[in-house]
Amino acid sequence: MTEHNATTPFHFVGCVELQEMLGKKASDIQQLMAVIEEAPLDSIYYHTHSHFLRHEHAPTLFSNDFATWAAISVRDRVLSERLGLLDPFEFRGLESLRNAIVSAIDDHLKSLWNVPRLIHGEPFEFIRSHIIEVDLELTANSLKEFRDLLASIDRSALFMHIVETRMRKGRESGDFVAWIGSDVGLAMPKLAERVAAIQPLGLTLEEIRSRILTVLDTWLSQPA
Repeated sequence: MTEHNATTPFHFVGCVELQEMLGKKASDIQQLMAVIEEAPLDSIYYHTHSHFLRHEHAPTLFSNDFATWAAISVRDRVLSERLGLLDPFEFRGLESLRNAIVSAIDDHLKSLWNVPRLIHGEPFEFIRSHIIEVDLELTANSLKEFRDLLASIDRSALFMHIVETRMRKGRESGDFVAWIGSDVGLAMPKLAERVAAIQPLGLTLEEIRSRILTVLDTWLSQPA
């Protein structure tokens, strides 16, 4: 197995999410859309991207809180499926994601005679996400070390390097892909492309970890 030494070590960072209740709730789809239009972007982030951090072992039926609430509490299957198809990673910013969510709800409402209302459970409560970085003091100096650490790091580090850095820090491909593809010592764009091809939508962080490890193991097993 080839080591593939790196010029710049990869430093793993985990995170803790602090949740802030905004005191804003929605009991029907019209109210939901109205609050989404004015909610802080940190709240849009919480109900879409932070979804990955909160669901540890198995993905929910839908990929964001809005779609889940529409399906379970309002029992509007058509809207929930429409919202569930929105891939948060396809948008370059949270504002454009917000606009897409509002547009989907608005189009749906225009096709109905009545506004779908709460049937089961609680009103939708808006929450804001605050992500605090945590230094894990783990550093990989080679692709092999990176693979071994990736297999055991805290799940919050997966979220930090795959999700958080893409949306809040402007690193479109995520930290793992950027390091593998651009580090002078590694310079393996083909491997980076294979890792980048693993799309988060519909997967848990653990499933993403497993798929990345499979790609790395295949690459590392090849002759130098």
